[in-house]
Amino acid sequence: MTAAEAGRPRVRSAVRAQAPVVGVVAVGGGVGAAARYAAVVWWPTPAGSFPWTILCVNVLGCAVIGAFMVIVAEARTAHRLIRPFFGTGVLGGFTTFSTYAVDVRGLFEAGRHASALLYLAATPVVALAAVWAATAATRRALFRRQS
Repeated sequence: MTAAEAGRPRVRSAVRAQAPVVGVVAVGGGVGAAARYAAVVWWPTPAGSFPWTILCVNVLGCAVIGAFMVIVAEARTAHRLIRPFFGTGVLGGFTTFSTYAVDVRGLFEAGRHASALLYLAATPVVALAAVWAATAATRRALFRRQS
């Protein structure tokens, strides 16, 4: 038996072990992307205008991930597939920093340079602030109850 043949069962075993994770991330990503699409349909942004919908989606998604991570990492024991499903899949599909980049480019191309720069700078700052605030609020709420 060659070294390559000896390693094959381990590779197949590793792939089989990761299949459920890949599956829940894919399903969660579909759910999150559908939710983002619904937000864009319900609150459309006219071409060339400030992309409030995507800004709000990204900030909301970041706030939810802050609260979620406190709950699953510090307060509760969660099934091993919850984090990949909800954190990576649903929230990864819901938030869209690629659309953020396209929207920044679109604002620049529309000649709305001040809006483009504001959006470019504000999105990561507000998104990080949302994670921090939701994390702090969730910790405060959960651990106040326990004491």
